[in-house]
Amino acid sequence: MRMLGRGLKWSLLGLFGVFLLWQLWLLGWVLLWGWVNPGETKFMEIRLAELRLKNPQIQLQQQWVPYERISPHLKRAIIAAEDAKFVDHEGFDWEGMQKAMEKNQKRGRFVAGGSTISQQLAKNLFLTPTKSYFRKAEEAIITLMLENLWSKRRIFEVYLNVIEWGNGVFGAEAAARHYFSVSAAQLGPEQAARLAGMVPNPRYYDRNRMAPGLGRKTAIILGRMASAEVP
Repeated sequence: MRMLGRGLKWSLLGLFGVFLLWQLWLLGWVLLWGWVNPGETKFMEIRLAELRLKNPQIQLQQQWVPYERISPHLKRAIIAAEDAKFVDHEGFDWEGMQKAMEKNQKRGRFVAGGSTISQQLAKNLFLTPTKSYFRKAEEAIITLMLENLWSKRRIFEVYLNVIEWGNGVFGAEAAARHYFSVSAAQLGPEQAARLAGMVPNPRYYDRNRMAPGLGRKTAIILGRMASAEVP
């Protein structure tokens, strides 16, 4: 029994050591990307692998643009649609999460996530889309890293440049050109609101651009944009 207990102890210490090294590895990337623009995120890597099963030559559409070259309309639209308290919270919108849980319980299925922009970015940069308690815990740890080591402006800049906006389309610049044949800087209010409405289900809306639901969401987001506070 003593040998078994000792073996269990060393096994647990080994697992903790691996976990700690993993967190330090993530921390290193977070520190680097605070100053250097990320290339391919984990989510991009996953989507590219899926697309290449059908077309081995396909490439993702993405072009990095600095924060000041992204339309203020798009910034307001994303804040209005995805995270109205972004500039004020420290990574988590507890009230929004509670409302999402209540909505899911009422519908009897998962229809709302309550994730902030910081949480979404944490997942996109490093994690897989699979749902598990471990992934949610890791997402929370990375979110705290981002919130404590990056400015809100940097979090939002990276988010706008790496989120999925269609089938193989990532970032504001590629999305603006893919849907409207303009640059991210040239997006008008309605175009920005429509792009913001696509964020929760971008590949569906890429295929169904005239979906009635998207039109309704666009109108709602337009109405909220004037009060959206951006970093």
